[in-house]
Amino acid sequence: MDLRITVDISGPVFDGRAEQAARDFLDQALMDVGQQGMADVHLLLDQSIRDPTPYYETQITVERAGSDVVVHDRGVVYGPWLEGVGSRNYPVTSFAGYHSFRRAFQQLDRKAQQIAEHALPPFLTRMQ
Repeated sequence: MDLRITVDISGPVFDGRAEQAARDFLDQALMDVGQQGMADVHLLLDQSIRDPTPYYETQITVERAGSDVVVHDRGVVYGPWLEGVGSRNYPVTSFAGYHSFRRAFQQLDRKAQQIAEHALPPFLTRMQ
């Protein structure tokens, strides 16, 4: 007796579409979290700065840095002073800084998973 079994394997898991969807999801989730981080920094600065000038806030950006997404102020020279981590903050002046980036990070850390989960459904559809 000669018995043969033929198995036809197809679909997103086997042809690479699921893997690509997972990579695309990770990229989207990282950018969404980064965008929220930038929005949080702006909101905290708006709540803190009494007489805002637009220059500093226009320098805050979110961008890829290798496999990471980074929110930064493009190296504005007085950025560390505004954040409160500059060499001139203490004991030179009584200005402790706004700590907008630190506080935004703390907020973002609590909601990053929810942001990523919100981005997931279209990518799950691509994996089916």
